[in-house]
Amino acid sequence: MVGGVLCAALIFEFVNGFHDTGNAIAISLATKALKPRSALFLAAVGNFCGAFLSTGVAEAVGKEILRQEYVFLPIILAGLLGALAWNLITWYLALPTSSSHALVGGLAGAAVTAFGFPALNWPGLLGIFGSLFLSPALGFAGGFLFFFCLQYFFPQFGNHDRVFRRLQLISAFFVALTHGSNDAQKVMGIITITLFSVGVLPSFRVPVWVMLVSALTLALGTAVGGWRIIATLGSRLTRLLPGHGFAAETAASLVIYAATLAGAPVSTTHVVTAAIIGVGASRGKKCVAWTLAREIGLAWLLTLPLSALMGAGFFILLGLGSWG
Repeated sequence: MVGGVLCAALIFEFVNGFHDTGNAIAISLATKALKPRSALFLAAVGNFCGAFLSTGVAEAVGKEILRQEYVFLPIILAGLLGALAWNLITWYLALPTSSSHALVGGLAGAAVTAFGFPALNWPGLLGIFGSLFLSPALGFAGGFLFFFCLQYFFPQFGNHDRVFRRLQLISAFFVALTHGSNDAQKVMGIITITLFSVGVLPSFRVPVWVMLVSALTLALGTAVGGWRIIATLGSRLTRLLPGHGFAAETAASLVIYAATLAGAPVSTTHVVTAAIIGVGASRGKKCVAWTLAREIGLAWLLTLPLSALMGAGFFILLGLGSWG
């Protein structure tokens, strides 16, 4: 069972890598600031390095979703499988949804199926929900305001494309770095709580080798590239020029990094997408493909309940209750 959980966690991390690759590179590809190979390399390196910045998010995922007396390996395995299934479905549909929401939903659904609602750590879970739902609003506001300020300081905005393309090398790397700092830690938390629950670790402290394996797996997934979702973020939501891309990437990465410092697991996909929409909206209502934005929003709303149902379904389908 331990082996099954570790394998599922690393597969989830790998899929998370190519599912969320668009967060870091879609904008830079759309503005032609980076070529595909260079963009993938930059995103992979950024994700790998970001995984070592802190462990606060790992502790939140490991301690604040389930009450510690209800942390059992069958629940973790079913939750991971439910989240993994949802990620693959939304990747196939080219919808930029949240791996974080899927993981929280999968674990919660499996836990409730096994032990009922008392298995959930409600204070911690409500805090996670708060950060997951607040961060997109901050991403939208950040993208809107940052682009508004750029226009103020650069009245001849369209004449500075060359400068902003160069600046995007920094902002795109910062998005990848902050993505790694937040997303890689979620699997670190899952692996650490697994090893702690079976007595391999004396306390909940993320080992260096867990950080290394999680970072490497996320980087490898990123290197594969998630071109379906990249197309959605980079070209279908709004038309992006280098200045627009720099504004969206900078705003999103600042929000994600602030969340990492606070130990709050957020959806990097939601934050980046919201920042792109915010930049588009600052240029005028007609500059955003609102029909697509509504489809993405609906997928966001469905992620938690449907991944919870999938986590519950895997718990029942695989007969994991008999492992208790």
